[in-house]
Amino acid sequence: MGLTITGLGTAIPEQRLTNADLERMVDTSDAWIVERTGIRERRVAAPDETSATLGTDAAAAALKDAGLTPGDIGLLVVATTTPVQLFPSTAVRIQDALGLRCGAFDVMAACSGFVYGLVTAAGMMTAEAGLAPGRGSASSEGRAPVERRPSLVVGTETLTRVVDPTDRSTRILFGDGAGAAVVDHSVEPDWGLLSWDLGADGSLVSLLEVPPGERWLRMEGKEVFRRAVRVVVESSSVALEKAGMKPDDVDLFVPHQANVRIIDAVCSRIGIPSERTVVNLDRYGNTSAASIPLALAEAAEDGRLTGGEVVLISGFGAGMTWASAVMRWEPRP
Repeated sequence: MGLTITGLGTAIPEQRLTNADLERMVDTSDAWIVERTGIRERRVAAPDETSATLGTDAAAAALKDAGLTPGDIGLLVVATTTPVQLFPSTAVRIQDALGLRCGAFDVMAACSGFVYGLVTAAGMMTAEAGLAPGRGSASSEGRAPVERRPSLVVGTETLTRVVDPTDRSTRILFGDGAGAAVVDHSVEPDWGLLSWDLGADGSLVSLLEVPPGERWLRMEGKEVFRRAVRVVVESSSVALEKAGMKPDDVDLFVPHQANVRIIDAVCSRIGIPSERTVVNLDRYGNTSAASIPLALAEAAEDGRLTGGEVVLISGFGAGMTWASAVMRWEPRP
């Protein structure tokens, strides 16, 4: 028995920040932004919206999509780079708001965070149930049956609050939003999460960070671009190899939505055509840990995920972190 996504939900702030708006704020133009990033607008959280409130709304929508109640959930993992406060975690705020009664904690792996959270939840569910993914239950003589409860994995961000409003190189890139997924035990062993690859290189922290004691994000854009393409290609290839698959087997590629030129370069090097790649950053910008679940939810909503599709997800971010996973999408009942 494997582990699969059975529900998806999103939460997007109403306020839009368009390229035309930015033209009036910093020295830039719509044509320049679109050519270099593919972004046309991004969403900005309202004063009363936080990573917790957005995450709560996305999680509630995912529960509804899966046909579950808060009492059904056995674990909450929240991926965020922009927590409400230093401590306690954003996860406990979401747990309380939803009325969950389970373990809850944050994962901080920047734009790779959702995939890290997905793999973390899957590993804990597998351990709890005494299962090896895809191999059925282990023998447990004399041990009481384990209740197999699903998990919630949330990616939520309010990045516009850590972006210098006067810095055109970063102001144009980032947006706010949240996406969530319900992770449950799959009906068949060949459905759901098949493989993954996680990694990090802490020597590269200065490429993208909010320096200690400072307020605004700093980024070395050219170097991030160069390294991002390389690590996504390598990580995606490793995850596919672990699943016994090749790029031709991928029905849908869902990359982190950072820059359309990065996505195009990765697709070209891996060998996955654009028609099998989800791109929605033109409307949301870079939403960090929220970007992959937002894209997955959109793909499911518009009919690209109906059941049986091989899905490759891959993210990269500050740290420098990277994470990829291969899934076979389970049909909904």
